[in-house]
Amino acid sequence: MHTVELLQEAVDAARKLGYEVRQDWLGGDGGGHCLLRGRKWLLLDIAQSADEQLEVVTDALRCEVGTTKLVKSRELAERINVRSAA
Repeated sequence: MHTVELLQEAVDAARKLGYEVRQDWLGGDGGGHCLLRGRKWLLLDIAQSADEQLEVVTDALRCEVGTTKLVKSRELAERINVRSAA
């Protein structure tokens, strides 16, 4: 599966888990995820590559209960689980 498709699947899963997703130009400094005033936020830097953005999203998904039920592709599941096992 192409990285852009994995990114879209990951963003969809994050939204289903309650994340507010913002995709903005942050100058390549990177995004991240946080909890602010009781709301989960996922900030993606569109100046970064799809692979770098995907890493930000998978990092957020690793912290969530129920992620495995929302992930459909084997490739995305492996990206989430490989990092958490390291």
